[in-house]
Amino acid sequence: MADNRVVEGRMVTPKKLAELVEGDSVMDTEGIEDTDRECPDCGGDVISVGYMPSVTEFVTGYKCQECSWSETDRDD
Repeated sequence: MADNRVVEGRMVTPKKLAELVEGDSVMDTEGIEDTDRECPDCGGDVISVGYMPSVTEFVTGYKCQECSWSETDRDD
């Protein structure tokens, strides 16, 4: 687990990564982790971050390091 990662050419913290995935500010985050997934759009490496967008919700967000693709584990 690393504290910061390069995503789309810029260094991001776990909080910034969670905000990129969520599209809004988040309350709390866990560290950034590697996944065994490839981006469905560009084939780049996908990383994950766990975060709390609100007091009652915990979400795992997935983000490509190379392009703008992202998704969460929400059931929506």
